[in-house]
Amino acid sequence: MSDGAPVAGPDGAPRCPWALSAAEYVAYHDEEWGRPVRGDDALFERLSLEAFQSGLSWITILRRRAGFRAAFAGFEIAAVAAFTDEDRERLLADAGIIRNRAKIDATLANARVLTEWEPGELDGLIWSHAPDPAARPAPRTLADVPAVTPESTALAKALKKRGLRFVGPTTAYALMQACGLVDDHLQACVARRA
Repeated sequence: MSDGAPVAGPDGAPRCPWALSAAEYVAYHDEEWGRPVRGDDALFERLSLEAFQSGLSWITILRRRAGFRAAFAGFEIAAVAAFTDEDRERLLADAGIIRNRAKIDATLANARVLTEWEPGELDGLIWSHAPDPAARPAPRTLADVPAVTPESTALAKALKKRGLRFVGPTTAYALMQACGLVDDHLQACVARRA
């Protein structure tokens, strides 16, 4: 059992211990998690998936990500904003996604709100909450990785103030981790950027 310190992966390289708990995690950990994500549609997808993940394991979402992308028109904001009541019913019946009414409704409502924003505004708002990387020491173990930070609390408040739903401080921090606003790969992890 890991003490939260890096663990040798299948190739012998040290990784964050969570990356080895399921086969799909290794590629996600090494190639995606913590890498910068830019663009309104790409960030809308991550924001939506983090909301769907709330209360569940990320592996549940990762294994259904292709289904989510198909069901939600590739998370193109304008396309999702145009979804009708029939689309909502289709989503509620789609076994390829998480069929949570509140999360589906939030995703549709968020897309409609975001169509009122200027291009690049979501990207700019999210990235304006990235903390100074020099002010954050690299975590040595999972115990050093927070679930919430002042920046994620401020991001959640800013998103809610602008009308977005289903985004609290913990979801906002998970978004920040997944999209590279913070690098929470452990210090000795092979995937850490610096």
